[in-house]
Amino acid sequence: MTAAVRAGDPVVVNVALGERGYDIVVGRGVMASLGARLAALRPGAGVAIVTDQTVAGHHLAGAAAALEAAGLRSSSVVIAPGEGSKSWRVLEEVCEALLKRRIERGDLVVALGGGVVGDLAGFAAAIVRRGIGVVQVPTTLLAQVDSAFGGKTGINSAYGKNLIGAFHQPILVVADTTLLDSLPVRTFRAGYAEVVKYGLIGDAGFFSWLETSWRDVFAGSPAREHAIAVSCRAKAQTVARDERETGERALLNLGHTFGHALEAGAGFSDRLLHGEAVAIGTSLAFGFSARLGLMAQEDADRVDRHLAAVGLPNHPADIPGGLPGLDDLMDLMAQDKKVSRGKLTFILARGIGKSFVARDVDPAEVRAFMAEKLSLR
Repeated sequence: MTAAVRAGDPVVVNVALGERGYDIVVGRGVMASLGARLAALRPGAGVAIVTDQTVAGHHLAGAAAALEAAGLRSSSVVIAPGEGSKSWRVLEEVCEALLKRRIERGDLVVALGGGVVGDLAGFAAAIVRRGIGVVQVPTTLLAQVDSAFGGKTGINSAYGKNLIGAFHQPILVVADTTLLDSLPVRTFRAGYAEVVKYGLIGDAGFFSWLETSWRDVFAGSPAREHAIAVSCRAKAQTVARDERETGERALLNLGHTFGHALEAGAGFSDRLLHGEAVAIGTSLAFGFSARLGLMAQEDADRVDRHLAAVGLPNHPADIPGGLPGLDDLMDLMAQDKKVSRGKLTFILARGIGKSFVARDVDPAEVRAFMAEKLSLR
């Protein structure tokens, strides 16, 4: 993990799923190759670009130009930005727009945006005409290292985050790191929570590297491409071994059981971005692990120090506007996708880089821990 970081050609990470395998292309300026790459994969395909209003202002013209240069016709579907678009209403709008534009089974949907666009457009591609190929062009750090690949697509429910969806793998991911240059600092920082996650799950060396190199990652040096490529490799290997999350892929949800409940409690609003929720959830997961005696408190403190150093929240009290009560938060955790026959599943840790799936966690222990954390507001 401490290998030399240098600029160079794009990094290509393969997600090895047999005939459904695909590449993640990481590098500066790689969106210019989008059209050529799609023309090679689907000659003559029509393309519908799904994006949001904010991303459209920055990157839609560039994406359309790259497609046109390769002789591919394209149209666009533009939605409102924000987590609120991951809804039945907007899903219906996108599906109807794809049909109106006569997107056929052999055509492609390009998801140009962050996690919201990727999840929503991917889900629409999964169900329109019983499945259209989707290409992910992630424009946020969070999407480039996590949500743009692996096949999870979906929308939110009043009962929780991402509870309605389908597995639908992309045929290509083009992660142009220059697109991150236009991100607000808060959005980039929120995505960094997902980068840290990979070190905490199973790569203590990567976490140590991030502790000393995170400023370079934020500054846009070659360290940024290195961190993204390492994150992509870690997830790609896990997805290849457990595509449908029946076992070890659940590890990628470190911090998410707590975090998703906090997101829902904050109303899926800009009060708490997904990555910020993951940061708080990760802190809670390590704190809870220490409370259970699974790991030393000093490791949990080390995680908190790093999150705080980069400016990420690490406590429920950091959420502006407050949260629902303990009963409501526990109910939201009980709706988590990893719940099995009513039993809570958490990703806990025996130390940095030593995370594991803990099934049938005692709800009373979780409740007591959360009651303590919420009382410190």
